[in-house]
Amino acid sequence: MKSLTRHALVLLVGAGSLLAQIPGQAQEFKVGFVNLDRIFREANSAKAAQAKLEQEFNKREKELTDQGAAFKNAVDKFDREAPTLTEAQRTQRQKSLIDQERDLTRKRRELQEDANARKNEELQQLLERANRVVKQVAEAEKYDVVLQEAVYINPKHDITEKVIKALNTAR
Repeated sequence: MKSLTRHALVLLVGAGSLLAQIPGQAQEFKVGFVNLDRIFREANSAKAAQAKLEQEFNKREKELTDQGAAFKNAVDKFDREAPTLTEAQRTQRQKSLIDQERDLTRKRRELQEDANARKNEELQQLLERANRVVKQVAEAEKYDVVLQEAVYINPKHDITEKVIKALNTAR
């Protein structure tokens, strides 16, 4: 443990002395930060992709909502009529309700899987465009590095707004 600490201290002192030997260059290093979540929320292309996905899956969602309502009505009807049904009728209706519920659950799962896959496709396309724009902004404004994730970023290094504007104007 002591040798590890001593080794780390030697590295820190060495790095500090290197930085001290390069006084002008340390100040020229330019860092930027981009908030991808904000880009995915605020960029026009992200909003357009979200609207496209909603439109694409609206019909299936409505069908599932209608099927769910019909299933609930069938369950309510069964609950009301169960005391007057014969054992065979009750068993047959229960089996039918179980089949309907299984079908509804399967369709919901398939819809969710399809929607997630399409959302991932759209996000991937948006991410690729955003990365190209980030690179363009970084090169134009001579950034040495642009980070996409950090624990803390001073707001003066945040170039997200510039990237969103560039994404919105580029078509």
